[in-house]
Amino acid sequence: MSVKENNEVEQWGIFEVAIEGSAAGNPFLDNTFTATFSQQHRAIEVAGFYDGEGIYRVRFMPDTTGRWSYRTDSNLAELSGQEGTFEVKPAGRGNHGPVRVANTYHFAYADGTSYKQIGTTCYAWAHQGDALEEQTLATLKTAPFNKMRMCVFPKHYAFNENEPEYYPFPLLAKGSSKWTGNWDTVKGIEGWRFDFDHFDPAFFRHLEQRVGDLLALGIEADLILFHPYDRWGFSTMSAEQDDRYLRYIVARLSAYRNVWWSMANEYDLMPQKSLADWDRFFRVVLESDPYQHLRSIHNCRGFYDHSKPWVTHQSIQHSDLALTTKWREDYKKPVVVDECCYEGDIWQFWGNITPQEMVLRFWEGTARGGYVGHGDTFYDPNDVIWWAKGGVLKGVSAPRLAFLRKVLEDGPVEGLEPQTGIVRGMRPIVVGKAHDYYMVYFGNHQPAVMQLNLPSDEKYRAEVLDTWEMTVTRLDEDYSGAVKIAIPVVKPYQALVLRRLA
Repeated sequence: MSVKENNEVEQWGIFEVAIEGSAAGNPFLDNTFTATFSQQHRAIEVAGFYDGEGIYRVRFMPDTTGRWSYRTDSNLAELSGQEGTFEVKPAGRGNHGPVRVANTYHFAYADGTSYKQIGTTCYAWAHQGDALEEQTLATLKTAPFNKMRMCVFPKHYAFNENEPEYYPFPLLAKGSSKWTGNWDTVKGIEGWRFDFDHFDPAFFRHLEQRVGDLLALGIEADLILFHPYDRWGFSTMSAEQDDRYLRYIVARLSAYRNVWWSMANEYDLMPQKSLADWDRFFRVVLESDPYQHLRSIHNCRGFYDHSKPWVTHQSIQHSDLALTTKWREDYKKPVVVDECCYEGDIWQFWGNITPQEMVLRFWEGTARGGYVGHGDTFYDPNDVIWWAKGGVLKGVSAPRLAFLRKVLEDGPVEGLEPQTGIVRGMRPIVVGKAHDYYMVYFGNHQPAVMQLNLPSDEKYRAEVLDTWEMTVTRLDEDYSGAVKIAIPVVKPYQALVLRRLA
């Protein structure tokens, strides 16, 4: 019996068909299920998935309004040949579609609305149980972040050693006849191992719920597909198991418009995976995802080759934001420094920078034409640290990042590009849009006067931004040509913004 979950859906929403079918054997391995969605001359084939308890689902994210039709296909007769139609209405308020690369180095939603990334990291927040997860969502409601880096698999690391409520695969008791591997070399809960030939749908339903919760808040879910911090064996699956997992999660989640795919967190700390494996993972995701969501891979030390065609943008771990301009030039793709160290006080060097330094790195990366990511790593007696588990923010950088986000959203829609020849004397960072908008970031410097070379036939209005106090001071004069601009208060962490007058 076919069940149409929603006969009407908005553009970039989720249309779903659920069909009852056989649960005999191993439905995850034995059965295929796809649907072709058509509108006029277009036909898009989408993979479905088995969701347990005899239910097969296929999800579709329509990108145009109007009437669509579908037809299913399967090796099971009861799943094949099901047909139907549905209406796609215009996108509702706050629905701008998935984020895409725009203007080479920047991002925009599918409807053309600009997207200025202010991201954060909560690696294992979706594995902490409802109470803490709901607290994380409550925190995000008033936070400035529009992207969340998060792991699909549970994570085992300092401050994050608790067992999750759900596992992606069913557990096997020791000695089970279904286990065919070497028991002593595969990690897991003591006395148990995982059956990598089956998925546990409850795990993925819960993950979908949390991705949907982020969607409701207007937050992109940057899903980390693999990582090295593992005691369960998820990082040591076979190539066949890896690929099957990738296809399954893409089938389940690609219809969510807020999904990004990150192949790994610190991919180069996983010696069991070769560069050829990472290339293959990219290709599997690319070929399985009918919507071509953003794709990246995150490093610890050595960089992956971001010039490869399946990489849409650079996801970088590095503390020197001055290199942002170089990375732009090297790969001609957006730069997102997702990890530049974290505001906090834990003993690890990467987790105890000051809030001032956190804000400075955001502004420096921005002023070099890139984007930056946040983390909050303050000691907690219960090990509830934002970067690992979510909960509440203990640092004070977040309001300053909200200020930066507003500055970006009030700036050029196309994004900020590095500018040369504007400032004389000192070597500040200048970014903007030529003949329209310039932003000069002082960083740790504290000039009393700025000497500028503005176009002589253009007039500009100037504002001084205090990036720490979050204030905007408008200067009284208009400026053009070679000028000296007095800065009202001499202090670091300021920026000078010049907007061309009509």
